[in-house]
Amino acid sequence: MQTTTNMGKQAQTQRPVHALIRQRWSPRSFTGEPVSTEVLEQLFEAASWAPSAFNEQPWSYLYAHREDEAAFGQMLDCLFEGNRSWAANAGVLILSLAAPNLSANGKPNRHYMHDTGAANNSLLLEATANGLYGHMMGGFDAKAAISAFSLPETVEPVCFIALGHLGSPEQLPEPLRSREEAARSRKPVLSFTQNLGA
Repeated sequence: MQTTTNMGKQAQTQRPVHALIRQRWSPRSFTGEPVSTEVLEQLFEAASWAPSAFNEQPWSYLYAHREDEAAFGQMLDCLFEGNRSWAANAGVLILSLAAPNLSANGKPNRHYMHDTGAANNSLLLEATANGLYGHMMGGFDAKAAISAFSLPETVEPVCFIALGHLGSPEQLPEPLRSREEAARSRKPVLSFTQNLGA
C-alpha cells in the first residue's frame, strides 16, 4: 500500500505535463507482490513502440519473477550490494540489453544506447499507468551478467530494472529511507535549453 509520503513523490512541475510523467519515479521500496506475466508483456509491448534509428529496435530483455528463486537469484547476484539489498523485494528483475551494430550491415549503430533508453522509458511509463513502479540500475557487474546469462557479443548489458508494487519507506534502512522520503527535484528548464531564434 502506498503511504502518504510515497504518494507525495509526484513531481511538482513548473508547466502542466502529463500525469504519467509526474507520477513516474524510482523507488527502492517494493512489496514483493508478484507482477503478472500478462501485465509484464504489456510493458514490453509498450517498449517495442519506442522510436529508434532506422527502426532498428536494438533493445532486448531478460527477466525473472521473484517467485522463480533460482533465476531471480541469478539476477540479484549481478547487482552491486547497494542495489541488491532493496531490489530483492521487487516483483520482477529485468535486464535491458542493446545491440551496438545494425542488423542489416553489421556497422556500428551510433544511437543504440539512446534508442534502448527510449524503450526503457516507454516501459516505465506503461508500468506507471498500471500502478507499478520501476527503478533502473547502472550499479551492476556487467562481466558477471555476460557470464551468468551467456550473452553473445552482439548485445551489451545496459541496465537492470527492479519492477513491482510500491512498498513503504519504513522497510528500508538508512540512508535509503531518507532518500525514499526526500522531495524530488530537477534542473530548471532554462538551464539546459537555448532558443537559437532569440
